[in-house]
Amino acid sequence: MTASTHSFTAPADLEKGIKSWRTRALAVGVVALAAGAAGGLGNPDQFFRSYLWAYLFFVGVTIGCMALLMLQYLTGGAWGVVIRRLCEAATRTFPLLLVLFLPVVLGISHLYSWSHPEVAAADEAIRHKQAYLNVPFFLGRAAFYFLGWIVFALLLNKWSLAQDTEPGSRQQLKLQLVSGPGLLFFGLSVTFMAIDWVMSIDPHWSSTMYGLLFIAGEGLSSMAFLITTLVILSRSRPFSEVITRRHLHDLGKLMFAFVMVWAYFSFSQFLIIWAGNLPEEIPWYVRRLHGGWGWVGLALAAFHFAVPFLLLLSRDIKRNYNLLTAVAVWLLVMRMVDLYWLVMPEFRKGEFGVSWMDFVIPIGLGGIWLAAFTWQLPKRPLLPPGELHLEEALAHGRD
Repeated sequence: MTASTHSFTAPADLEKGIKSWRTRALAVGVVALAAGAAGGLGNPDQFFRSYLWAYLFFVGVTIGCMALLMLQYLTGGAWGVVIRRLCEAATRTFPLLLVLFLPVVLGISHLYSWSHPEVAAADEAIRHKQAYLNVPFFLGRAAFYFLGWIVFALLLNKWSLAQDTEPGSRQQLKLQLVSGPGLLFFGLSVTFMAIDWVMSIDPHWSSTMYGLLFIAGEGLSSMAFLITTLVILSRSRPFSEVITRRHLHDLGKLMFAFVMVWAYFSFSQFLIIWAGNLPEEIPWYVRRLHGGWGWVGLALAAFHFAVPFLLLLSRDIKRNYNLLTAVAVWLLVMRMVDLYWLVMPEFRKGEFGVSWMDFVIPIGLGGIWLAAFTWQLPKRPLLPPGELHLEEALAHGRD
């Protein structure tokens, strides 16, 4: 098949199916989030904790999709052409995520001890960090992150759409030129976001590896989400006529790489802190290896790394639609477990526990975010008709 003889607009049956998914996702999301908000009236501390954990996952998927989009513009390759419009649809949900950040803003006093003046005044370590850990500067940094993410997403989407009607190297060059600074901003913003929104929950602890953990985790979350979505869409045109096992193999290899990078950063942080054995650093791991949290840590080692690593070594699994999707969905679940392990022990006083709001709030945010994603997805052709390397992507796996 060739690009000139094929339409990449979502056909009527697929658009109808996407609309049905959107309606269901929105309904479930609104009901679940309303239930969580009702529970928050009686237990606001738990509401804001569960909300922060769930929010980190969905904002991470979105940021990761933007990073993969920019990575593909810089490196090229057929692997990125088939997921480009999925990534773009995800990046167009940033305005929604900005609105959904408001509960985190409202919950600052429930989440961060440094936000209380009396606590900061009585704690020398926090007092020394007040130039950085204060509410106005915290909000200013968050606004800066969102501004950067939205601006880069806007430029990427604008020039990609222009390329549909103006094929050629001009728009491609613009996309490449913005992607370099965009990836640099991605690395810095995610690092400081991780410090601000998660690491500062315990203002006495710090780690130079923490931002890298989130960068690798967001790359893995977004790739697992994209693989799952792509396989679902491959049952209908135009993807049913485009996607080959070789496309899946390429995406599976990239997901495999993110699994290994996440494990490398996680073990490196543990090894550095264990070797240093400093009283300022060790308590963070003590809380996560005792009181039942140690079992969660072992589960992460086994099911976030070891099992997916062994499965994704197989070429056949990476080329099997159902098996690769199963691994991707499992990794999405483990990504949420990993974020839970990073966030919740700070609030549980060393004892493992799960609240019902830890289930309904992620469902609520997920439903609303998926509704926005599926609303954006069919607005453009599902493959970029003006992409210079589209013919190569269409021939991928057929030669």
